[in-house]
This record gives sequence, structure tokens and C-alpha cells, in this order.
Amino acid sequence: MGLFDKIRAEFVDIIEWLDDTRHTLVWRFPRYQNEIKNGAKLIVRPGQLAIFVSEGQLADIFQPGTHDLTTANLPILSTLKGWKYGFNSPFKAEVYFVSTRPVTDLKWGTPNPIMLRDPEFGPIRIRAFGTYVLKATDPNALLKEIVGTNASVSTDEVTELVRSIIVEAFTDMLGSSQIAALDLASKYRSLAGELQKVVIERIDDEYGLDIPQLLIVNISLPEEVEKALDTRTKMSVLGDLDRYQQYQMGSAVTMAASNPASGGAADGLGLGLGLAMANRMGGALGGMPGMMPNMMPSAVGMAPPPPPAPLVPSWYVAANGQTLGPFSQEQIATALGSGQLQPTALVWSAGMAQWTSLAQVPQLASLAPPPPPPPAPPTV
Repeated sequence: MGLFDKIRAEFVDIIEWLDDTRHTLVWRFPRYQNEIKNGAKLIVRPGQLAIFVSEGQLADIFQPGTHDLTTANLPILSTLKGWKYGFNSPFKAEVYFVSTRPVTDLKWGTPNPIMLRDPEFGPIRIRAFGTYVLKATDPNALLKEIVGTNASVSTDEVTELVRSIIVEAFTDMLGSSQIAALDLASKYRSLAGELQKVVIERIDDEYGLDIPQLLIVNISLPEEVEKALDTRTKMSVLGDLDRYQQYQMGSAVTMAASNPASGGAADGLGLGLGLAMANRMGGALGGMPGMMPNMMPSAVGMAPPPPPAPLVPSWYVAANGQTLGPFSQEQIATALGSGQLQPTALVWSAGMAQWTSLAQVPQLASLAPPPPPPPAPPTV
């Protein structure tokens, strides 16, 4: 500081804080050698508190407004300094301004997944994140525990501590609540309210801070678990898998009929697929309880029933990138005879290493009709 500034400071003394950041919690007034004149003006704006510190001891606190610094409004400082009959200018003291405005849009989240034992899925990992609002309420505790001798303290220096407390409290609360993972989404509000209370209990008295608002924005499962849940939901919606397979077969018939230019097996699987669907429906009806109860032997001495028919291989056909079937050998023969299935179509059955052209499969090659004769020679 130059000589002119030092002389001017002896005659004019206005102590104030013009905060233009909204992210500063505490700021110390930079007074030359900490000297303050008798009768100096102290301006405390809305959303601020001013606190005097003398030789490391907290003194008087001023609310928003304009104050003339005299022994009348500095009783604690006067006691600390031993001013019985007033004080002469200047006197030394530090002035700290504390912002009491809420700091919004602060975020918290779990840096690593939380391991939980879910009653339905077993051990799972959960992540969570949300937002909160921070506010200073007790300048004495704030100066003692966080500020110390720093010239200023920003929210960034405090939020790391607060986030750690939030995550720790959230982990303890989630582990003891025993809430199923699928029920967490319906309890965001109640969980956030309980979490807010626990966090406030840990920071209000010790650090002089308050959390007016705390929200849980999302609680998520790992990506692979979410995919498994999606698959489980699909299976639940589909219900009867046999009916779903019939639906797929019918859709493939429609696709093949609407794409006549595809050729090969895709040109005419309609008949074969139709027969397969009819065969499946007939088998389902035959297997219904109560359809043929009277055909079972009921009297002693009757001939035993015939042995079951040998297993017939089932065949699958590749068409338009889809696997259609299973089809019986008779259905394949019918489709070949009507021209709806070509010998070049790719087929597969249990025991085959890969998809093979129908004409190269010994069991099916004989079913293909002979090639048509060449055109007759022209008459002379």
C-alpha cells in the first residue's frame, strides 16, 4: 500500500463486501494491518453476516444493515480489548463476512457402485445421484471448523465434504431399509426426506451448515442387470411362447409374400408354414386334457397300447435372415412339390454341423421333383 492510501485509510473507513460470485461462503475484509477507525461504517448487505475476530477469538456478529462501529455496538470486542472508557482510533480486528444465501444446483452422486443384497435378485450394485442446496447458518462453527485463517472459503471447498457425508448416509440408509431394487423408484421422495434429516444432523452443529433441500434424481442398476430385466419383462409380456412362435411364423409368411423378388426359399414358404401352423394347432388340441380320456384301457385283459411312434426329425428353413420351423419331412415334400420351396433353400436339423442346401441333404434330396425336360426342338 502506498503512502497516499495509508493516509486516506486514516480518515475514511468503510467496511463492506460486494459478492459477485454466489459461490463464496466466507470472505475476510482486507484491511491494512487490520486497523479499523473509531466510527467506521460497516455495511452488511442482505444475505450476509459480519463477524469480528480479535486475536483468534470470535467477537461481535452484525446482521444486515449499516452500522457505526463504536463501543456501544461492539460490547464483546470492547471486553476483549479492555476498553472501559471507549477506544482511540485505530484498533486491530479481523472482519469476516459470511454469506447466508442458499447455494443451489449442487450435485452429489456415488463415485463407486454400492453393493447391496436384494431380496429378489441377490447381490447387486446400485448407483445414485441427485442435487442439494447448501446454506450457512452458524458463522461461529463455520469459522472454527472450516475457515481457520483462510482469507476466503468457496463452496467448492465445502461441497466435497458434504458430498462424502451424503453418500455415506445414503449407503447406510439403503442397506438398513431392505427395500427391493424394483421398489426404489416409488420411494425417491421418502428416501430423500430421510436422507436430508440424517445429513443435517451431521453438519449443522459441527460445521454450522444447513441443507434446505435434498433430492434423489435417479437410482440405477448396472447395464447388464437392466438388460436382463428388459428380457424378463419381454418374456412376461409374451406369456405363451408357443403362441409367440406361431405369431412369428405368420409374420414370416406375410414378409415372404410381400417380397416376391427375394427368390429361393423366401419365394414360397406360405404353404409349408401354413401346414406347420395347422399341425402345431392340431397337436395342441390333441394334447388338451379331457379330449381322449375314454380311449385308455379300463378293463383287465385288454391288449396293451401300441408302442410310441419313432421320432421323426424336424427341419428348419432359413428365409430372409429368419429361422422358420420346425417342419416335418412331409411338409417339406409338400412345399417342394408345389414349388413354394426350392431345392437351393438352406435347411438344418439336429445333428447337422451347419446350414446346408436342401439338395445336398440325403434325407431330403430325393423329395425334390425331377428337373423339367428341355424345350422341344423346333419343327422343320
